Amino acid sequence: MRADLDSLGFAAAKLWNVGRWTVQRVWDACGQIPDANALMSYLKGHERYVDLHSQSSQRVLQELGEAFTGWYGKRDNGDTKANPPGYRKRGDQHPRSTVTFKAAGFKHDAANNRIRLSKGKNLKDGWSDFVLCEYDVIGSPETSVENVQQVRAVHEHGEWRLHIVCRVEVDVPESSGNEVAGIDLGICNFAAVSFGGESLLYPGGALKEDEYYFAKKRAECDKSSSREARRLDRKRTDRRTHFLHTLSKTIVAECAERDVGTIVVGDLAGIREDDNGETADWGDHGNLDLHGWAFDRFTTMLDYKAEAEGISVEPVSERDTSKSCSACGRTDDSQRVERGLYVCGECGLVANADSNGAENIRQKVLPNPQREDRDNGWLAQPAVRLFDRSEGRFAPREQEPNREP
Repeated sequence: MRADLDSLGFAAAKLWNVGRWTVQRVWDACGQIPDANALMSYLKGHERYVDLHSQSSQRVLQELGEAFTGWYGKRDNGDTKANPPGYRKRGDQHPRSTVTFKAAGFKHDAANNRIRLSKGKNLKDGWSDFVLCEYDVIGSPETSVENVQQVRAVHEHGEWRLHIVCRVEVDVPESSGNEVAGIDLGICNFAAVSFGGESLLYPGGALKEDEYYFAKKRAECDKSSSREARRLDRKRTDRRTHFLHTLSKTIVAECAERDVGTIVVGDLAGIREDDNGETADWGDHGNLDLHGWAFDRFTTMLDYKAEAEGISVEPVSERDTSKSCSACGRTDDSQRVERGLYVCGECGLVANADSNGAENIRQKVLPNPQREDRDNGWLAQPAVRLFDRSEGRFAPREQEPNREP
């Protein structure tokens, strides 16, 4: 079985390289980069294409197209050091690339915990030749793997592992909470959460430190496509994903504890554009930070985690939420006197700017926003939750032993 998976992994790497070579040839000829659909159509009869099941070959070329799309995005956001996806080689050897098997490329025997994976025409000894894999279910003895949607054969740490994607029905409880929370997403503070009488800040310092650290280490690599560069990219992605999962889980838990039934999140779809529709300039460091921030991924994680708790998530426009006073409603660009501080010239409110923005977002879905006089001390002094890498969780600032208050 290992030898069969090796041959499939090598075939996937070779197909990637054929696709990359084809892209380069078209690019040199006409200055255009063909998309994944064009590559699949052009290479459908290539011998490397038929080394794998057709759906597996399609996925390899789709991944190549996604890699180029990611490169476009980096260039569009001003990252002049970004390089296009390279070839998959280690010296004279091809690595074992991940092979994806979609619905027509595998057969699942749930009763015996076996997966049958299809080979491509060129790698079959006969029409009935396939790869038969046994697997162990991770979890309780009652756990079953059913409704398999996709199988990925991944070569990790010298061995092949199957990543089995299943459709799982989740019983979603009905939320008994009627409270509303507002979330303002940003760069310095990744998330500010307002509950209407309490505010929490979640700084993005850990993400920023990772971005600068891995960018520096990657710059020390001889080639952007080297093994060490790819290892650094995977590690950076893993740490960012862990941060986002931990943050979304923590915020949902805080909301459930406070009987929140609705979370309102500021929609950052236009954050990279100014009021005139032009690309916004956040400064050298701000542009780099903004490119590295994964707001869409965080919102997706927050959405399904909240759904599991019976909490709905509603995106709303962030327009003027950073300029308006959450106490009296006055809007004035000059009221945000400096980064992190908001002072209202009408009612005298002094607030943390991100907490004020989160409260404005929260009030967007309230039938009668509370503008009357009330104690707004919580807006000026929000509680801060810092990410503790050693424990992989968010903790109050005072519990962090190595940080200044």
